[in-house]
Parts: sequence; structure tokens; C-alpha cells
Amino acid sequence: MEVRERVVVVTGGASGIGAALCRRFAAEGARGVVVADRDEAGASAVADAIGGVAVGCDVADEAQVRALVTRVEGRFGAIDLFCANAGVALGGGLDPMTAGPFAPDEAWTTSWAVNVMAHVYAARAVLPAMLERGEGTLLTTASAAGLLTDLGSQAYSVTKHAAVAFAEWLAIAYGERGIRISCLCPMGVRTPMVEGAAAAGIGAHLLPGALEPEAVADAVIEGLREERFLILPHPQVADFFQRRAGDPDRWLRGMRRLRTALYGA
Repeated sequence: MEVRERVVVVTGGASGIGAALCRRFAAEGARGVVVADRDEAGASAVADAIGGVAVGCDVADEAQVRALVTRVEGRFGAIDLFCANAGVALGGGLDPMTAGPFAPDEAWTTSWAVNVMAHVYAARAVLPAMLERGEGTLLTTASAAGLLTDLGSQAYSVTKHAAVAFAEWLAIAYGERGIRISCLCPMGVRTPMVEGAAAAGIGAHLLPGALEPEAVADAVIEGLREERFLILPHPQVADFFQRRAGDPDRWLRGMRRLRTALYGA
């Protein structure tokens, strides 16, 4: 898929990877770039800088996602590429009795709503028109944690695994009907989310070798052009994924050693 002259929607577009995607899509000559985010002021700043359109949207609310799609279609016509990029990292920590399964219910429910159901709502909103046309692309921003495991947040890992699984299901069910599905799974990226986790003491291991958001946007353009399902800005993730699948017990032993080395027992 080439982005030039296409209509693109990016959720979570006010900062981080989302903002970098919006800037890159505009530079590629997209006909319309819609910057959607709960942070309307941030979305407006990005949109103003690239000649795009800002829309306030809470992706955890299906009615707002449908309203976003209706508004975009009313202004630009068909949506060619919908990037479900918004995400949250909640419920993290190293204390096994306060994090993981013991994280507050709110952290779990919000993680599920934003990291999983938002992709479901996006698919429900855009697929009917795409299927009628026989073409369209959905880009899911998941995480390397969705292929491997995040060391600091169980809620993040579980919901990102679910996001990858949902994207895979879409690719199987609709791939023969002209719908292209890509799943973006970066590792460390210098975004407010990762830098916030590092400041909290649970994500510093991601900063060495972390990519700038613009490098992730470059990888997305290449992945969309080649119509790849997995877009891996960090090539080593593919190797890690294969090791995990090839010998799960060895992989788990290694991850336990890594966690202990980084954070202690």
C-alpha cells in the first residue's frame, strides 16, 4: 500500500508514535490525515503542523469511534488506512503482591478497553465500507510485549497479546476480501509512555537501543508498502519470537534470569 493520495486516520495521534505516523503520512502525500486523540489540544497541534484535521476521540468509547469514522467519511470520503494506535500501560510494578494479578481492577479494565476493545470498535466501524469497496487497510499498534512479554506490567502484556491475536484473526478472516492487516510491534521507543515507565523504575531496560518515533514511522511505511502482517522496527524481536516458540521452557528460564538481573528477586 502506498499512502500517497490516501485518507488516513491515526488514533493516539497527539504524541509519540502516533504523532510521528501523522507527520510521516503527511510527508508521503496523504490526501487527508486525521489526528484523533483524547488530548484535543495535542491533536490540534500535530494537525496544524501538517495540514491535517484534529478530532477528539476516546477510543474506549465505541460511540466516539463511530462518530470519528462518520466525521472523516463525511469530509474526505472513504477511509483507506485506519491506524488503531492509542494505548495505555497501567498496573505495572515489581511488587508481586501489588502488581500483576493484584493490580487494581481499574488498571485491568482500562487496559482491556484501550488496548483491545478499541481495535474491535475500529474494525466494526470501518470494515463494512471497506468490504463493500473490496479494499482497505487496518494498522494495529501492539507491542513487542504482545509477541514476547513485558517484564513490568502483566496487564500491558496480556492485552497486547490479545491485540496481536485480534489482528491475526482479522487477517485470516478478511485477507481474501481485499482487507490488509498489519500489526506494529516495536520494543523500546522514546515516547512519553516508555520514558514514564523508566522514571517509575520498571522500564529502564528498554531505553538502551530505544528508537525515536520517527524511525518507527519509517518502518511502518516500509511494512505497509510490502503489505507485511508483522511490522518489527526492532529486527531482533523476530529472533526473540522464534526462540520463544522453539523452546518455551528455555525462554521462560531466560526471562526469569533477565528480570532478576535487572530488578533483583
